[in-house]
Amino acid sequence: MKARHLVLLLAGILAVSLAAPATAQNEMPRTAWGAPDLQGIWDFRTITPMERPEELGDQAYLTEEEAANLEQATVDRNAQLLEAEARRTEAGGNVGAYNNFWMDRGTRTVSNRRTSLIVDPPNGRIPPVTADGQARKDAVAVRRGRPAFGPEDRSIGERCLLGFNAGPPMEPRAYNNHTQLFQTPDHVVILNEMVNDSRIIPLDGRNHLPEDVAQWRGDSRARWEGDSLVVETRNFHTDTAFSERQGSSPDMVLTERFTRVDGETLLYAATMDDPSTWTQPWTFEVTMFRTDEPVYEYACHEGNIGMDGILAGARADDARAAQQQ
Repeated sequence: MKARHLVLLLAGILAVSLAAPATAQNEMPRTAWGAPDLQGIWDFRTITPMERPEELGDQAYLTEEEAANLEQATVDRNAQLLEAEARRTEAGGNVGAYNNFWMDRGTRTVSNRRTSLIVDPPNGRIPPVTADGQARKDAVAVRRGRPAFGPEDRSIGERCLLGFNAGPPMEPRAYNNHTQLFQTPDHVVILNEMVNDSRIIPLDGRNHLPEDVAQWRGDSRARWEGDSLVVETRNFHTDTAFSERQGSSPDMVLTERFTRVDGETLLYAATMDDPSTWTQPWTFEVTMFRTDEPVYEYACHEGNIGMDGILAGARADDARAAQQQ
């Protein structure tokens, strides 16, 4: 999309956003043209895991006491790590990831206290992968298990091309778990805080792109089903972040549902349907809460500064190995 057209579209979105009528906190807000109003900034942080821990077996829900204890333990752990003395990495050791100060996973479970974000299959686990899906996951593991031959060997999240929680589908991860929604009568925009990526999705019934036109985020089309916004995405690029983690194929069809529960709550559900990767479709749900916090600028240094250092270090290792031969 040309920059001028994007500016005009966003200006129109802002105008209709400001025109949306105010509603009581517990009512279903609607736009000036009568559609459910999904606009605003939504926080999807949660400590509920994607998959149900195996030790919980068939337990689908936490009790109120179990949820409260888990949330308090998270608060206590964050405080303990914040006050802990600094530690140096041993010579030659793995420096690890960021320390906990930089993490922002939240401190609460999902509102219904489920033991997993996955609601289908009922066991709360990702279905078994097919032989093709396992082969794709194994290929990624091989690539990650050896020194990178170049930037292409690193994940697109590490290269800052896409955010690792922005999806689609969107899933709670380490930080930047905010998304902002905008609406017009014929478009919806999903702006993710992670890497500040925007999906501009038509609502006008147009067809998907041809099958051979792959997109980093896939090709999305939206429609209304009752009061739920349904977004169907296909034509995924083979290197999308979700594909790298789960081994999904470019043939995956993703269906996302956004349902405004009340003035402060949005229910987000995502269904992955990819017969060449999993033995059945699977679905997870996340409760999103409206927030007055801003969407922050995301500066991803690993892609513009860190990569130079990583490659320079690799070439130094090559030179050192050549001298030793």
